[in-house]
Amino acid sequence: MREEILKLSREYFGKKLEKKKIIAGEDYIPPSGKVMDEDDMEFLIDASLDMWLTAGRYHQQFEKEFASYMEQKHCLLVNSGSSANLVAFAALTSPQLEDKAIKSGDEVITVAAGFPTTVNPIIQHGCIPVFVDIELGTYEIDVKQLEKSLSSKTKAIMIAHTLGNMFNVKEVKAFCEEHDLWLIEDCCDATGARYDGQMAGTFGDIATISFYPAHHMTMGEGGAVLTNSLKLKKIAESFRDWGRDCWCPPGVDNSCKKRFGWQLGDLPKGYDHKYIYSHIGYNLKVTDMQAAVGLGQLKKLNGFIKKRNSNFEYLKNQLKELENVLILPRATENSEASWFGFVISVKENSSVSKQELVEFLEENKIGTRQLFAGNLIRQPLYKNTEYRIIGELKNTDFVMENTFWVGVWPGLDEEHLKYIADKIKEKFSV
Repeated sequence: MREEILKLSREYFGKKLEKKKIIAGEDYIPPSGKVMDEDDMEFLIDASLDMWLTAGRYHQQFEKEFASYMEQKHCLLVNSGSSANLVAFAALTSPQLEDKAIKSGDEVITVAAGFPTTVNPIIQHGCIPVFVDIELGTYEIDVKQLEKSLSSKTKAIMIAHTLGNMFNVKEVKAFCEEHDLWLIEDCCDATGARYDGQMAGTFGDIATISFYPAHHMTMGEGGAVLTNSLKLKKIAESFRDWGRDCWCPPGVDNSCKKRFGWQLGDLPKGYDHKYIYSHIGYNLKVTDMQAAVGLGQLKKLNGFIKKRNSNFEYLKNQLKELENVLILPRATENSEASWFGFVISVKENSSVSKQELVEFLEENKIGTRQLFAGNLIRQPLYKNTEYRIIGELKNTDFVMENTFWVGVWPGLDEEHLKYIADKIKEKFSV
């Protein structure tokens, strides 16, 4: 019966759910999207037939396979990339880290041209973000500002690899090692990117990934925390799983073989380890159905990345003739990007403004997106928040005024990309 249901689920996907081709000029071309097939449907239905609604066998299998793919020892699934950032930062505040623990009032270096939930955990833990500027073209942290940003309170650097490109992790890691700082790599937009052949996420102490539908692969909602440190893995797992001290997976008891042999805090000796809590945590797990979809997607991830990079190169070649008025994106030196989007900056001497170009593209059914929040300190959410700024954030303000991106996701092909490029050229030829 199960085999018959799975067979029918594949047929159903082909007849009812397979998306029709986007027609350039007639249909809206989204800047991002998911690409799914009957394999993903079969994984989802198979997991649902177990009726194990929380994390289970697929969850465990995905964590193992994704850790291997990302060249890490440990992977913890969570319910979003934002939750991954929260868990990753929270782990570094654990009292179990003793003098290395990040504490309220400590400073964390980041960039203002970023996504809010890369920075929010810093603030939510009572720490002070120190905002530095970025480079134009790569849109990554300006490493020349790192020394200026350092103070006696600095404890960590937490930044994202922007739109599939990689920041200069060699310089950033060396700076962290020199000053004994934690490094959190937000890889939510850069799954599979490499620097000097080394996988993104493996340079820092802890890394994060998002599986939101816009990202390189999806499980709907979902994210992951990655680390090579067993100690950080156990701490992060505690924060993810209610703050408990026990590390047994759901439905499993006594992994430590001394469930009733612990004495922690002021609890009586022998208090059930499954109900001992060592951190102020959350419940941020995924369902097994999500993890199952992730396994289906993981099998296609290399193909997705190859298509994204191919689409990126096509757009760049098509738009080279406009480099007198546009800043086209470039990969950080020594890196192999895993492009999330094609970011464009309109030069200040251009006769067409970014706003005019974006509105023209949207009117012609081409989806656009801002480069994250532009300049975070100009957003309303940090109006009454303590932070430090290094320099004038000149490039960050430039990005806010002049930068946007269009899609390179695997659902787009040459027809869509040519239409996008042609419309951009058309606007500048008027």
